[in-house]
Amino acid sequence: MQAAGGREPEAGAGSGWRQRWFVIVFRHDTPQARNFDLLLVVAIIASVGVILLDSIPDLHARHGALFYALEWAFTLLFTAEYVLRLLVVRRPLRYARSSWGVIDLVSILPTYVSLLLPGAQSLLVVRVLRVLRVFRILKLTQYVQEGGVLVGALWRSRRKILVFLSTVLTLVVIFGALMYVVEGPENGFTSIPTGMYWAVVTMATVGFGDITPATPLGRLVTSVLILIGYGIIAVPTGIYTAELTSSLREAGAAAPGVDGRACRACGLEGHATDARHCRHCGVALVPAAPDDPGGDIGR
Repeated sequence: MQAAGGREPEAGAGSGWRQRWFVIVFRHDTPQARNFDLLLVVAIIASVGVILLDSIPDLHARHGALFYALEWAFTLLFTAEYVLRLLVVRRPLRYARSSWGVIDLVSILPTYVSLLLPGAQSLLVVRVLRVLRVFRILKLTQYVQEGGVLVGALWRSRRKILVFLSTVLTLVVIFGALMYVVEGPENGFTSIPTGMYWAVVTMATVGFGDITPATPLGRLVTSVLILIGYGIIAVPTGIYTAELTSSLREAGAAAPGVDGRACRACGLEGHATDARHCRHCGVALVPAAPDDPGGDIGR
């Protein structure tokens, strides 16, 4: 896991318990670290499930006390995890200000803040704070190693996507203003922003139907915008796909002689093509088939 700005947290000094727990908490390439990640992912999913079930009135009325107890159990568990992360890094404040540190704090803070708002007049505020606990699910992304490739491809294509969005916004303004002139307030186009809302809905081919053209010219403009929308929808997908393909090609070129076989014992991936044993635990690897350079049969 990396902190904000792409920097990885620094381990605690020495080779004592801080170093051992740093490897378990922040790394993903050892059996202990993988088990820790797995248990934490299960806890996150379970806690979010409790929040979703607690929002159903019938279940809340029957099992509200159970949901409340489970929520506090999850909150204490994630609090211990957050404190542990601060203890094992060399610069706790730096981690606390990182993106993952903020997410960790936001995921546990609402439960504690709700204790300070016990009055009936603040029930609405407490409800909003409880909804914020859903942000725990954002913690899941840090345990998906392949997610870095997807995020990196999206970041590298940001300029192209920005140009695309600027073009779309220009079309929205033009067609929104045009429909305001053509249809007018009597047909629901009471302002240019209203026309822009209609243009966004029409270009996305959603078609809510709350605002519809009534004149022949307005319907012609609508037909043109729908056809433009069909052509535009595929553009960002193509941009991102091309960048993702380029990223995967570069990653493959940067690691020559390495295949994708995974160890059956510890799950470690990325072994040399001629390796016969796992470089971590020494268990024999399943040899890759001649026509399968990726070594997927070893998974």
